[in-house]
Amino acid sequence: MRPPIPGLRPSLLDNVCWQCTRRVLRQSAPRTTTRPRLSLSAPSTTAATARRLFSQPSLPRASASAVASASTSIPASFPRKQFSAGYFLSNSLLTRANGTRDALPAPNSLGRPPTTSVEQHTGATSAAPVSAAAAAAEAVDILPHRRRQAARQNAANLEPTITSSAGPTTTLPTDSTASLPPDASSILAGVAARHPARSFRRHLSALLSLSKPRLTVLVVLSAMVPYALYPVPAFLSPSALDAPSLSPLTLLFLTTGTTLCSAAANALNMLYELDTDSKMSRTRARPLVRKLLTTRAAVLFAVGCGLAGTAALFLGVNPTVAFLGALNIALYAGVYTPLKRVSAANTWVGAVVGGIPPLMGWAAAAGESAVADGTWRELLFAADGSSAGGWLFAAVLFAWQFPHFMPLSWGIRDEYKAAGLRMLAWTNPARNGRVALRYSLVYVPLCAALCAAGITEWSFAATSLPVNLWLAREAVRFWRLEGLAGSARSLFWASVWHLPVVMVLALAQKKGMWARVWRSVAGQPLEEEDGDEDGEWEDDDGPAVAPPVGRGKDL
Repeated sequence: MRPPIPGLRPSLLDNVCWQCTRRVLRQSAPRTTTRPRLSLSAPSTTAATARRLFSQPSLPRASASAVASASTSIPASFPRKQFSAGYFLSNSLLTRANGTRDALPAPNSLGRPPTTSVEQHTGATSAAPVSAAAAAAEAVDILPHRRRQAARQNAANLEPTITSSAGPTTTLPTDSTASLPPDASSILAGVAARHPARSFRRHLSALLSLSKPRLTVLVVLSAMVPYALYPVPAFLSPSALDAPSLSPLTLLFLTTGTTLCSAAANALNMLYELDTDSKMSRTRARPLVRKLLTTRAAVLFAVGCGLAGTAALFLGVNPTVAFLGALNIALYAGVYTPLKRVSAANTWVGAVVGGIPPLMGWAAAAGESAVADGTWRELLFAADGSSAGGWLFAAVLFAWQFPHFMPLSWGIRDEYKAAGLRMLAWTNPARNGRVALRYSLVYVPLCAALCAAGITEWSFAATSLPVNLWLAREAVRFWRLEGLAGSARSLFWASVWHLPVVMVLALAQKKGMWARVWRSVAGQPLEEEDGDEDGEWEDDDGPAVAPPVGRGKDL
């Protein structure tokens, strides 16, 4: 064996013999008059075995006569496991001798330290007595990076093999639920469980977990972006404070009402899926499954949030937005959730639910600048086509649900199947990939349509092209590999980044925004059309009258 030299890799210092230990002890301690003698269990070894075990130049070499006598007296079939169990000792003895830090050897595929040389050479794992230092070394926890390496090794050992008709067998790694982000409701439920039973923090965390906070934040943001992108020519002008669609009070009611409606829908969803949540790894830690809240408390929370959210939208925004908020609760909790047990078409119903919040934001802005009675026909189906932007944003959110949810459901398809929830990921895996690919390809024309509708500048079509192509590329890979080789995980994270990037690019390139910013900074007056500097029309036979309040460029 190689003598222990500080600075070498830990794998080279697994176990050493008594001779090497004695050498280190002699270097760090005074020389003793007596020497420990150590004998082999067999009288001698063959020349090949001696060269194999003691090939380092620092060890004493056997004389030629001893090797010759051993080769004549020992048959060629002498077994290799020829040392006694006590011949080797752990490196922990050397730590006390020379002050070097003991390092654990690399773990095996099961995340445990490898077997010692005693086990490898003698085949006996329990016959030999283990020293106290060796037992202490084995008790040390495995380092985190060693555990990660062991986990990757275990995943590699479980890789499935698929045989292609055009080539040899290919090994593809599988995705697992470990690659998916943890459920926010489960995280908050864990936080609530760490507080005392009747504490305020426990109840607050449990109620927040009922609302699915990550999903609720996404819903609110998808309503705010169309509200901000609604074309208001008075933006950044001297009368900006009078521009109704920029009213902070209206925006406050919109965000508050949308948040409460989303929380109500999610709480009702958890109440209905209590039995199925307990069967799935990502949802079995939710508050109702862990009995952190009673069913009565969850029902009161859901009903209270639904009524308060609808009332906030009705009183603070307009009846059309309030109707859309109540409709979203009914579709999510009353149609989408029960349909998951019946048909895989539930995904399309869930996509409709995801497309309604952008319509709510657009209708809220349109209601502030409506010139007629402000009914749902004017806000959502305007004759001049000004409501097209709201429907385009609804289409963006509708299409995004598929490249986001399809890879997410593929990673836990077996759990969906065991829970009795019908998803394309296990009912029709081939169609699952095709659907994700189909809807990821519509973003290039949708972004161009937003430019053509006058919502954004034409530069938005160019700047959003790279992220749209990235999503389409990952969708093609997910479809071709059927979710294997990490394609499901890649598409999922691509969809997570895709939507906020597209929304931010649209906000940064709103139609005419930077031109108005430049005129405001440079002090250039706005161009006046059909009027003088005071914004009044002169009548030949009567006094001056103010221009009519209109929409678009007539504001």
